[in-house]
Amino acid sequence: MILSASRRTDIPAFFPRWFMARLREGFVLSRNPMNLRQVSRVSLSPETIDCIVFWTKNPAPLLPFLDEIGARFPFYFQFTLNAYGPDAEPWVPPLAERLATLRLLSGAVGRERIVWRYDPVFLSPVYDAKWHTARFGDLAREIAPFASGCVFSFLDFYPKIGKRLRALNARVCDEAEMRGLGERFSAAGKQYGLSLSTCAEAVDLSAFGIRHGCCIDPERIEKLTGRPVRAAKDRNQRPECGCAASVDIGAYNTCRHGCRYCYANFSPESTAARIARHDENSPLLVGGLEPGDRVTKRKTPTPKKSREHAGQGSLFT
Repeated sequence: MILSASRRTDIPAFFPRWFMARLREGFVLSRNPMNLRQVSRVSLSPETIDCIVFWTKNPAPLLPFLDEIGARFPFYFQFTLNAYGPDAEPWVPPLAERLATLRLLSGAVGRERIVWRYDPVFLSPVYDAKWHTARFGDLAREIAPFASGCVFSFLDFYPKIGKRLRALNARVCDEAEMRGLGERFSAAGKQYGLSLSTCAEAVDLSAFGIRHGCCIDPERIEKLTGRPVRAAKDRNQRPECGCAASVDIGAYNTCRHGCRYCYANFSPESTAARIARHDENSPLLVGGLEPGDRVTKRKTPTPKKSREHAGQGSLFT
């Protein structure tokens, strides 16, 4: 099983102590976002987890726990580093602080465990194609020594974020704009030695050496662990998504970054209300079990006889 932590919220930034409590206790409860009364009990033992994939814009709060995690589980990070201002990402730490965190993280776990995300790309009078070209190049120069590659994606429009996008004067890119930006991003990647891929995009940028990527990547996991990973394509994602199947333990409406383009938060009010119900001692990220909840054990692959992590050791030596 591949554990996703998480597409729905930033667990490393906001819930590291809850996450560690779950690992230590050996299980987590996760609500089905489409049917909140349906709750899965997910085993978090080394015998069932092939790898943990962290998604974050600020892994700093998780840094003190990485040695403990790495002693039992393989993992890698999808680390989003954009250069947008507070009008788009109001409560994300300053870029200089995030770049400093990247350097600490890379020094602790190695660049092969870090994927840089430039995500999502949208256009506005402030953030136009020229701006993206310059900022992407600047970031590529800073990040290349500390990450193993870059994945980027273009903004998808969802009606629930329409009002926020209009406040930014933001819009999605058309195909010609995607191709133009892809060509410029590719040039920067080649200049600084970064391989590039796209996330859940239909546009073909292979002419610029950019492949369709998969963020939950069995090939990367096999390289990290030295073991084969049997994982089918994730049927719960969009058709363009190449990710392998995983189990996500996050919850929507719980991320305090407040990014204006984010589909995972519905409104500041609903987010604040759900965060107020968080209890780091609960097996659920939000609240606890309620009358009418149906808890079922999540099926996981048959444990292997040996799950030794070759060369895993301490991450800080």
